[in-house]
Amino acid sequence: MAHEDKIIKKMKNQPHGIRMDEADKVLTANGYRRDRQHGSHRQYINEGGDVITIKVSNPLKKSYVIAILERIGAT
Repeated sequence: MAHEDKIIKKMKNQPHGIRMDEADKVLTANGYRRDRQHGSHRQYINEGGDVITIKVSNPLKKSYVIAILERIGAT
């Protein structure tokens, strides 16, 4: 999980420069799985039933990065 920790640190310091593949790695490492993709939006779900929807773009919008950090408890 060392690589994911570096991405999380980057997400905190530079929320405007996060790519979708980095967000995917962090979510997967924290118990989320990709549930489905409809058009340009991906949905991730964890075992507790928490769902997060992210619009696929590079880089991600700051609001999505902040939402990911809040969901994984890294704020």
